[in-house]
Amino acid sequence: MSTLYICGTPIGNLSDISKRLIDVLQKVDRIVAEDTRQTLKLLQHLQIHKPMVSFFRHNIRRRIPELLEYLRNGENLALVTDAGMPGISDPGPELVEAVAKEGFSIECIPGPSAVTAALAISGFPADQFVFLGFLPVKSGKRKKILTDISGESRTVVFFESPHRIAKTLKELGEILPDRSVVVCRELTKKFETIYRGRGSEILEKIPPASIRGEFTVVIGPLD
Repeated sequence: MSTLYICGTPIGNLSDISKRLIDVLQKVDRIVAEDTRQTLKLLQHLQIHKPMVSFFRHNIRRRIPELLEYLRNGENLALVTDAGMPGISDPGPELVEAVAKEGFSIECIPGPSAVTAALAISGFPADQFVFLGFLPVKSGKRKKILTDISGESRTVVFFESPHRIAKTLKELGEILPDRSVVVCRELTKKFETIYRGRGSEILEKIPPASIRGEFTVVIGPLD
């Protein structure tokens, strides 16, 4: 039976790749990639040459019938995103659901996760936590979510882009001035940096030149 492999790829450091993932990428017939340019870098590093199909937010509906047809024809597919696990704030759930309905085999090849890495680094309780993905772009919606967090007793994790991290930390300092926050920048990469403190304090610690790459923010629970 044809199989869709959901493949977790390194979030920065390519040394974190697993042997199992390498084996799967070598044996599948085709790789379904969020950004073929990014995935090509990984494949070149591994000296793997495979056909790729792009699968991103704006072509999901068009691609799914095509990918199902590959599976019907006996091909095995590997689904990857730019970094981390497909489906975690990245394309994937719609394809997995469609493949499951068709009755094909689905296997997950787990890999590094910015969410669990940031939780471990934070030192906050992680037996229960809330993951919010990326916060809304619009300030009003973002502030509403941060206001809702003020009553949340569990640890909260979310992603933020370099374009909005300063605004988000400023709003965190205003809305949740007493909550402990850990901000992780460039996790597993050469310039990985961890900032700890209140939202307003962390904003003062981040040099403007360092506002690049993806940020993972962890808010500690209510005391």
